[in-house]
Amino acid sequence: MTQKVRVRFAPSPTGPLHIGGVRTALYNYLFAKQNNGDFILRIEDTDQNRYVEGAEKYIIDALNWCGIPFDEGPEKESGYGPYRQSERKLLYKKYADLLIESGKAYYAFDSAESLDAHRKDHESKGKTFIYNWHNRLKLDNSLSLTPEELQNRLANQQNYVIRFYTPEDEVLHLKDIIRGDIQIDTNILDDKVLYKSDGMPTYHLANIVDDHLMEISHVIRGEEWLPSLALHTQLYDAFGWHAPKFAHLPLIMKPEGKGKLSKRDGEKGGFPIFPLSWGDSVGYKEAGYFPEAVVNFLALLGWNPGTEQELFNLDGLIKTFDLSRVHKSGARFDPEKTKWYNHHYLQEQEDIVLLDSFKPILAEKLDKEQAFDISLFTNVDYITSVISLIKERASFVSDFWELGDYFFQTPNSYSEKVVKKQWKENTPSILNKIALILESLEDFSSPELEKMIKKWIGEEQLTFGQVMAPLRLVMVGDLKGPHLFDIMALVGKEETLNRIRTALAKL
Repeated sequence: MTQKVRVRFAPSPTGPLHIGGVRTALYNYLFAKQNNGDFILRIEDTDQNRYVEGAEKYIIDALNWCGIPFDEGPEKESGYGPYRQSERKLLYKKYADLLIESGKAYYAFDSAESLDAHRKDHESKGKTFIYNWHNRLKLDNSLSLTPEELQNRLANQQNYVIRFYTPEDEVLHLKDIIRGDIQIDTNILDDKVLYKSDGMPTYHLANIVDDHLMEISHVIRGEEWLPSLALHTQLYDAFGWHAPKFAHLPLIMKPEGKGKLSKRDGEKGGFPIFPLSWGDSVGYKEAGYFPEAVVNFLALLGWNPGTEQELFNLDGLIKTFDLSRVHKSGARFDPEKTKWYNHHYLQEQEDIVLLDSFKPILAEKLDKEQAFDISLFTNVDYITSVISLIKERASFVSDFWELGDYFFQTPNSYSEKVVKKQWKENTPSILNKIALILESLEDFSSPELEKMIKKWIGEEQLTFGQVMAPLRLVMVGDLKGPHLFDIMALVGKEETLNRIRTALAKL
């Protein structure tokens, strides 16, 4: 019988979730959904010294905002909980004791001071201190003590850790879905601590026990855990358990391609690296990104579908995602590409949806005394019409004001460069004549305006440049914006004539 696909995302609540962590969660989610499996959130909080208040809630909120919620986890119990390692504390000692009984682990009583002295001694000789087969019998542990000495130490409750007994002179043959076959010489491995003197397991023991008890079928995690694969595989063997399949994801690299992407890179480059804001770091949500855009660009950071396709909704990703097509090498983060994705998803949004995000910006930016019509603040049809005209050039809703401020207030300045180039001796005369034509029009729609102005240009034997550039300048203040007659029609006859008169007076 085939084991049901069950994967887990297991972050530590030590701060905000980096987008590398979000991508790990996303790949786990896609793999689970593609295989009708379960996506589990487990909070690995065994290191209580590094625990940060609010971090667990942040992780959950971030996954929900991205649209990749977990099936099981804190407050979503499903028979495999609890899902916080701190609440599973009593479980781990039992399994550590099982390893002691089977000779796969041992007690170590070495003090921090003595280990530090050994390290310094090795460094002075140009060597690296490793606690393993070549020196463990010379150190302070149950392997070097008599049974009586060991019992006395335990009876006196002397502080100890439990270390894994790494075998000598063996070659481990490991498998990774992304990286293929890996061989490791056990002689280079250290005897890792599995259980700490404070009564808490280390990540290594808790991770293996929890994955086994939660029936995890595939462990999809970051490349930084690849060095732990040898120990984790040996622990499964030591317990006599069937190991899950492993897949180690590549790092997300800095924009220049060298080194792992960090918070400092985001601060330096002016782009987010967290899904939601944390402290003074602005998140993707608050920076104006759509969750669909974040999920889309993260999915392709380290994976490709084998085609030229770059745009995927979540359902498309679930159908197409393939772990075997995840790259081995790191993926370079491109801030400009993330904006490209957001531009695409912004175009797909309904104008009325974008209105809700634009309204607060409008209220903040627009000085009511400068508005040519105060009622525009509450005119839903007008604002959505503006959005419809300008959004094609926007990547974020925050771009709307810069792209379309002239829809709400009469330009009070004009581009010097454009004035110098386009404002000729006969321009005032041309604009005065256009004003007369506009005053006479009853139908002030964009098609009618275009028909009448173009007809007049032909009759007067003028060039389009002589008329259209100055007319755009007086309407907008620069040579930018959507179709000129759409602008004129939307602001209306009265405001169009006002802008022509204002510009003639100023210029």
